[in-house]
Amino acid sequence: MVMRLVLKYILPIFLLLTFFSCMDYGPVDTENLDFSDSGRGLFIVNEGNFMYGNASLSYYDIETKIVENNVFSRANGINLGDVAQSMVIHNGKGYVVVNNSGIIFIIDINTFKVRGMIDGFISPRNIFISGSNKGYVTDLYGEAIIEVDLYNSTKLDAIITKGHPSTEQIVAVNSELFVCCWSNDNIIFVIDPSANAITDSIIVPFQPNLMVVDINNKIWVVSSGAYNSENFGSPSPTLSIIDPTNRLVEHSVGLEGGESPVSIATNGARDTVYVLNNGVYGYSVLDDSFSPAQIVGKSDALYYDFTVDPVTSEIYIADAIDYVQAGAVYRYSPKGIPVDTFRVGIIPGGFCFKE
Repeated sequence: MVMRLVLKYILPIFLLLTFFSCMDYGPVDTENLDFSDSGRGLFIVNEGNFMYGNASLSYYDIETKIVENNVFSRANGINLGDVAQSMVIHNGKGYVVVNNSGIIFIIDINTFKVRGMIDGFISPRNIFISGSNKGYVTDLYGEAIIEVDLYNSTKLDAIITKGHPSTEQIVAVNSELFVCCWSNDNIIFVIDPSANAITDSIIVPFQPNLMVVDINNKIWVVSSGAYNSENFGSPSPTLSIIDPTNRLVEHSVGLEGGESPVSIATNGARDTVYVLNNGVYGYSVLDDSFSPAQIVGKSDALYYDFTVDPVTSEIYIADAIDYVQAGAVYRYSPKGIPVDTFRVGIIPGGFCFKE
């Protein structure tokens, strides 16, 4: 038993030293951080600049409004890497996907210390947790969705997506997974996780990349569109609703102002779907008119991403400012009243709540 505990912690450190000896990850000075008693918090995933290796992780205490920046490097003495993409939390561990470094770091969500890693990806984008110890990782160039074992931090299997190299977000409805195929594509794959097999596909507007599931188990999809109408006739972002049972697109509407990043989220009850499109707009799932209410108005800020607190329905919007200096996050009440503003890292592009 003692030997197992020693290996549990020594082995990740050995692997980290081996890995970092080949890459410029540091070292930097370390600090002992511990937010075990901080209550609910919000992780902000800061992408950093492509090929600069300046991605970072920020942590915001929701109650005290205290923000701590660069918590990953401060806790571990190494830099996070090149283009931090996304993060999820499962069983007290945070899984931070670092896209251009081809790695997923597994961290303690209170001390931010590395507890393991999964590497060997081409260009990972998102990890979706399925069951107690299994995850699926999408990839920008890999032509495969990779199944990973979370307990052993290893890759297990691959669901081949030949001809569709760019997979993005995954959502689950009942016992099936739905996966966006984004770059120059218009497909959402349906996957049976028990067989690790693609069972169907759904054609949607050009370049689907973000999805949420509402209270009725309908899938809302944002397709980012294209810069011209030659690609599938969809020059601007589109919001669509899919019935996952019959695999049909029930409704689609174009989103104006397509040059700004568009993102999507729900509240905790999943009866309201929010869309970031320069401002924030809320769609009531119970309203068949598909008419959104403006919650946060348009701005000269460079809105890059957003999230909605599943407990309070407060809204957090990331401002990339100029893609060079430290970005900002704006916190609003559910009615769009400003609550707080705080600075984070370069290009804040993802959020993850710690409950």
